[in-house]
Amino acid sequence: MAARGGNAKMEAEVQGQRYKDVYDGMKERNVKDSTDKLAAAHVTIAGSGGLGSYIAIALTRIGVGHLKLIDFDFVELSNLNRQQFKLSQVDMPKVVAMKQNLQEFNPFIDIQTAQVKVTHDNVKDLFESADIICEAFDNPAAKAMLLDAASEFYPDKPLVMGTGMAGIHSSNTITTKHPRPNLYIAGDGTTKGDEGLMAPRVMICAGHEANMITRLILGQTEI
Repeated sequence: MAARGGNAKMEAEVQGQRYKDVYDGMKERNVKDSTDKLAAAHVTIAGSGGLGSYIAIALTRIGVGHLKLIDFDFVELSNLNRQQFKLSQVDMPKVVAMKQNLQEFNPFIDIQTAQVKVTHDNVKDLFESADIICEAFDNPAAKAMLLDAASEFYPDKPLVMGTGMAGIHSSNTITTKHPRPNLYIAGDGTTKGDEGLMAPRVMICAGHEANMITRLILGQTEI
């Protein structure tokens, strides 16, 4: 970001264009009256892999103002068939690489990172600032742990989860369910990662999660 001098007032720029023009232009196709609510929202995403990277990009593009990315892992070659990283980012911490990518998509949002493994003992601290908690793990035990811990420490915060997005099965089997207050689960609920994970179905499930988060930010709590 830069500023122009001269006789006129100093005016902030982004990529050589007026700050306000860029900001307003990026919001032009958003749903009417959504911008302020999105900009004020705080979403914490647990996991920056297949699900988490797509979810983070979707929320960044629409202007969710405050994101926190949590992941302990590093980018590997095997991630590149479905996760939103580049070959040049292999061996980088996922949260660092993801923040780098997100800032190129939208320089106007606040992105915090935590390169740490989520455990029952640190859930209370890691998710304290979140309006909405997003689960994007690939480990069933980690999913269950976060569900239990979030229910214990933050029962009033919405939790959006994903389960079942493996293989090349029909897209139409992936849905969003609302099994209890403040809990939303996207996926087919059955397929397991050992049959292989590829970009299309992972993207679909991530899209369900990102869309549900967007609806919650805008006050729509039903699926």
